[in-house]
Order: sequence, then C-alpha cells, then structure tokens
Amino acid sequence: MDAFIRVANQSQGRDRLFRATQHACMLLRYLLESKAGKEELVTKLKSLETSVSTGRKWFRLGNVLHAIQATEQSIQASDLVPRLCLTLANLSRVVYYICDTVLWAKSVGLTSGINREKWQMRAARHYYYFLLLSLVRDLYEILLQMGQVARDRAKREKSSQEPPKYSVASEESQWLQSLLLLLFQSLRQHPPLLLDTVKNFCDILIPLNQLGIYRSNLGVVGLGGLVSSLAGLVTVVYPQLKLKAR
Repeated sequence: MDAFIRVANQSQGRDRLFRATQHACMLLRYLLESKAGKEELVTKLKSLETSVSTGRKWFRLGNVLHAIQATEQSIQASDLVPRLCLTLANLSRVVYYICDTVLWAKSVGLTSGINREKWQMRAARHYYYFLLLSLVRDLYEILLQMGQVARDRAKREKSSQEPPKYSVASEESQWLQSLLLLLFQSLRQHPPLLLDTVKNFCDILIPLNQLGIYRSNLGVVGLGGLVSSLAGLVTVVYPQLKLKAR
C-alpha cells in the first residue's frame, strides 16, 4: 500500500501506471482479436486504451520543464561519454515533449492548421533519438562494468593457488559463453543499469515501428511498452534503482 501511495503521489508514477494500463490493453487486444466471440471485449479494450492515452497527455504537459532541468544536470556529469549522450538525449526529449504538447493542443481544439501526422512523425523521430542515445550510454556503462568484473576475476585467479588452465580448443569454442557470463555478472551486480537497459530497449520498439525502421505487430509493441512501464515503476518505488550519471 505504501508503494502504491508513493507512486500515486508522483506525476511520473501516475504516468507509469497509466502507461502500463495502456500497453496491457494493447497486448490483450492483440491476443484476443483473432478469437471468435471476443469482438465486444476487444472494442472495450480499444476504448480504454484510447482514454488512458488521452489522460497520459495531461500528465506530460509539464515534462518539458523536467527535461530542460535534466539537460542542465547532465551537463554536470564528470564522465565525457555519459555527459555527451545524456545531454543530447535530453535535448531530444525536450523537442519530443514540445511536439507532444502541440499534438495535445490540436486534440483539444486549441490550435488549428496543425498537420497531425507531420507532428506525430517529428515526435516519434526525437523520441527515437532520445532512446538511441540512452542505449549508447547504457552500452558504455555495461562495457565499464564488464571491464571491472573481468579485472576482479583476474585478481582472484592471480591470488589463487591453482594455476589457470589454458586450452586453445576451449578458448575457441567457449568465448561467446564466457562473454555472456561476463555480461550477466556485470548486470547482476548493477541492477539500476539492468533496469535502465531493459526499459530503453523495450521503449525503442515503439518509435522504430512508428518510423517504419523496424515493423512490429501490436503484441510486440504492447509487451515492450508494458515491460518498460513496469521497469519504470520499480525506479519510482525504489529511487535507489534509478541509474545515476557519473
């Protein structure tokens, strides 16, 4: 109950709840569309999805200010690569929220003469840039973590009494397995990095589909959005699991 209250008291938390509901409806609609006798339920799910999507736009109205603040904070990062990636990503997010606000104004009739499709594509493009740069930052952090884990492992092997075993055949056949194990250990030791990577990877499926770069069906987009929203909710409930800039 305390966790729910914490989420409900934050605009970001409420947006994540609405987003999870929206994509859950999308996923369920995809699963039920091909089943006979489910037409009425599918129609209700689509209506709920549209209503939730409209409600989310109200929560996002002030997000452009948060994105500007995040841009100012990212400039202060000490590491060059995260500073560059986060600054450019947040600038793209500012433009995305501006486009989103224009679309909201169009939907409620505050403006006229707005080409909805054109602004939707602009929003999708800058959302894609934001997520792509965020994933580049995640990849950089993963490589740093993998390097640290590899160095720690080398130290343990060096201090061990048992000499390391070398095998050319084993090295050639198991290098991929060793790499994946190193990746798994790195992410396991850094849950915030794991959550951020999963969230960004799932999210990028949406603009990839909208821009026609990589087409996905409604089920894939719905599942990706649901997983991303749940990962985002975890960081709202447990702020210590949010990835911090170096």
